[in-house]
Amino acid sequence: MSEVIIHDDENFERALKRFKKKCEKAGILSDLRKHRHYEKPSERRKRKENAARRKNRRPRVA
Repeated sequence: MSEVIIHDDENFERALKRFKKKCEKAGILSDLRKHRHYEKPSERRKRKENAARRKNRRPRVA
C-alpha cells in the first residue's frame, strides 16, 4: 500500500502528485486494470504475443 506523509510546509496538490507518482511506480493502476475482469489463458497468451510483435517491430534508436 502506497502512502505519503504530508509535511507542514507542503501543499495538498504537491502531496497528491507524489502519491500518484508512487502508485504509478508501484504498478497499482496497471494491476487494477489487469484484474478488472477474468482473462482466459489463451487471451493472455495472445495479448503477450501481440505485445512482443509490437516491441520487435519498433526501430531501435541508440
